[in-house]
Order: sequence, then C-alpha cells, then structure tokens
Amino acid sequence: MLDKFKREINYLRVSITDRCNLRCVYCMPKEGVSLIGHEDILSYEEMLRIIRIARKLGIVKVRVTGGEPLVRRGVTEFLAALGKLGLEDISLTTNGILLESLADPIRKAGVGRINVSLDSLDPARYARITRGGDLAAVLRGLEQADRAGFSPIKINVVTVKDFNDDEAIQFARLTMGKPYEIRFIELMPIGGKNDNADKYVSNDELMERIGRLGRLLPVESGKQEKNFRGPARRFRLEGARGVVGFISPISHNFCHACNRLRLTADGGLRACLMVDGEVDLKTPMRRGCTDEELELLIRQAIVSKPRGQHTDGSGEDCSRRKCAREMSTIGG
Repeated sequence: MLDKFKREINYLRVSITDRCNLRCVYCMPKEGVSLIGHEDILSYEEMLRIIRIARKLGIVKVRVTGGEPLVRRGVTEFLAALGKLGLEDISLTTNGILLESLADPIRKAGVGRINVSLDSLDPARYARITRGGDLAAVLRGLEQADRAGFSPIKINVVTVKDFNDDEAIQFARLTMGKPYEIRFIELMPIGGKNDNADKYVSNDELMERIGRLGRLLPVESGKQEKNFRGPARRFRLEGARGVVGFISPISHNFCHACNRLRLTADGGLRACLMVDGEVDLKTPMRRGCTDEELELLIRQAIVSKPRGQHTDGSGEDCSRRKCAREMSTIGG
C-alpha cells in the first residue's frame, strides 16, 4: 500500500516484548523503566492476526524485535507460525546473549537474516555499556549463527561519544576475515528522560577514521537486497569478506524513503519512530473487532505516516525530535 507521499509501505517491525536481559546505557536509564504488565502485552495470536491482515495491504517483510525478543517464552513457535504467512522476508534483531542455544531453532523456524546488537569488543567496556552483559556469550552466539546458516549476519553498533567511538576501526577490521556486515548507527534522542545530545558522533567522522584502514568501496545491492533496501550506506574495504554500513538518521536523514511501520509490544501501530502518535490496535481487537475493522485501522496508520522532514509546516526536521517512548517498547 502507498502512503500519501507515494512511498510503498512493505515493512513491519514487531516488538514482541519490552523485557530485556540487558540495561544498555543509551536504551534506558540506570534505574530501568516501568515494564508493561503481562496482560497488556499482545499475545502471539494477536500479533499474527495483525501481520496476516497487514500482509493483505502489502507488508512482505517483518522484523521481530523487543526489548530482547529471545527472552519471551515460545518465541521459536511464534517464528515458525510467522513463517507460514507467506512473507517474503523474516528477520530478527537480538542482543545475542541467548543466541548460542537458540540460533539453530530460530533458523529452522524460518528466519533467514539476523541482526546482533554489539557496541564494544572489549569485555569490561561491554559490561559497562550493557550494565552487566557477557561479551563472550555474544561472540559464541555469532559463531553459532554463522554455523546455522544465517546470511547476512549484521552487527549493529550504536556509537556513543567518548565511550565506544574509539572502537570503530577495530569493528571495521572484523570485516576483513568475517562475512559480517558491521553497521554503525548514529545515536538518536529516544526515551523520555534520555538526553543523548552530548554523546552523539556523526557517521561522517567514523567513515573518515575507517578510511585510514584502506579504500572504502561502495557496495551495490543485489537483486534481493534492492527489494528490501534499508537506510544503510554500504562499503567494503579492499580485500574484505564483509561489509561496513552506516545508518545516519541525524547527519543524513532518510525519512523520504522510509517504508516501515512499527508494532509496539502493547499493540500500538506507529508510522514513524520519532513521532509519538500511534493507532491503538489492541483495544479494538479485545473488544471483538472484525478483520475488516482492523484493516481500516492499519490503513489509517499508513495514511497518517508523515513525510519525515518539515511535516508540520514549521520547518522542523523530525530526525531532531525526541521520542518520548522508551526504545525497549518500540523495537527500534
């Protein structure tokens, strides 16, 4: 389905839980966040119903996120059911802590691509960033994901000034021997109490640093990749097996090409990450709405999707706005 700006909306990110086994410094405050009650989280059946109807409207790509999706009981069964809906692409984003034991079941359930959030290659620093995470567990999970046949395996690195930005070259070097896609993601102003403006690092700066390793050659997307092309600018160092990508929502705004919706763990359908308006799907479903009524609500979300930049006539760039929702409930 096309939105009012003629963008084809074909991608849905589904947060299946707001729970997480980490407490990353850029994702939530030290004291944590108030968790949504179990009864307020969508059931798997409710999520599958929404996705099935969204499929009729042109959604062909679904990414399962959290919180940390692998902490929710029954996730592999949910993924297997999702695989029966006729989607063209199913992927998952995880912090990797539980990936070693779950990589094979996830792959067998039909997930072809996986993203692992990993913000430091130093064990002590990783523990500080995640407030207690075990880097060794994540690295074992990545190895198991490779053996299980995931392709591509993408590693998401959120860069925080004076905290992990000095590791950009070390991450880029990983691509020389591994077929990973290392993706540097600019820090965004997410969460009601998280003001990260002083921790922001531009990807242009990281590109300049990584360029000292060797030439960064632009990577052309393959036919399948073009069908689901995301916002990353992708490059390969000469002689490297893997790819370096840069996702730059602040320095290189890509709202004009956005093709996604986000379903929150508690049933809100968001048309834009940085605009807090949502269409409530949970309440109508639990009051017994028909599939036709649910379809109209999904259409409403698509029609309400903003252009991204200068949408309200004030000249404000939405990439500079601050999202009041915590990232753990939105799913990125």
